[in-house]
Amino acid sequence: MTKAEIQFIRSLADKRTRDTEHLFVAEGFKLVDEIRNSQLRIRNIYTTRDDVVGNNVVRIEKREMERISQLNTASDILAVVEQPRYKLALNALKAKLTLALDGVQNPGNMGTIVRLADWFGVENIICSRECADLYNSKVVQATMGALLRVKVHYVDNLSALLSEARTSGLPIYGTLLDGNNIYHERLSAEGIIVMGNEGRGLSDECRNTLTHKLFIPPYPADAPTSESLNVAMATGIILSEFRRK
Repeated sequence: MTKAEIQFIRSLADKRTRDTEHLFVAEGFKLVDEIRNSQLRIRNIYTTRDDVVGNNVVRIEKREMERISQLNTASDILAVVEQPRYKLALNALKAKLTLALDGVQNPGNMGTIVRLADWFGVENIICSRECADLYNSKVVQATMGALLRVKVHYVDNLSALLSEARTSGLPIYGTLLDGNNIYHERLSAEGIIVMGNEGRGLSDECRNTLTHKLFIPPYPADAPTSESLNVAMATGIILSEFRRK
């Protein structure tokens, strides 16, 4: 590898470069293999393995892989992948469940939520600009390949989009401490479920767009317990309950 190649791949650790180049880095044999079998376009694959072949496969030394890897322990294969571009249309969200993330900033939570969406058949996630970047290496790894199937959209004004969706007739759900017990509520087969920031929860702007306020009760109800649930864990419980109904 040339120094320029190494420097360029390392620069993709920075969001500004990823956004400018419309690229991201994926590491690990299973993930790279899934990407190769998907619709995503791969620029180059760098590997220390002898069993990976193709026109865009570049064989490199282990020390070179360690220099370009964004993981604590370098894998034996790394791909530079073109970011997919999706269009978001509110009409396309009718008769479907959609997730909206209001400032979810932890990469692990972000990746896990994408993976949960994939598991529960949620095709679209709408994110505020404050959310963790989908193509951050930690998020990419945490999705376990789910980013290949779930469309993630970033919008400049999430509350305005939610208001528009509400006006169009879509239910807007959110979890609040003063919400109604989710296990006693009638849940629709369509709508947008809004999950808030790890620390502050939902912003006032997004809270004001809700048509249904939900609460995941602790058990037993009067026992001392944690202050709140992790946002990814709460998302899993909520999606499971929607699909059960």
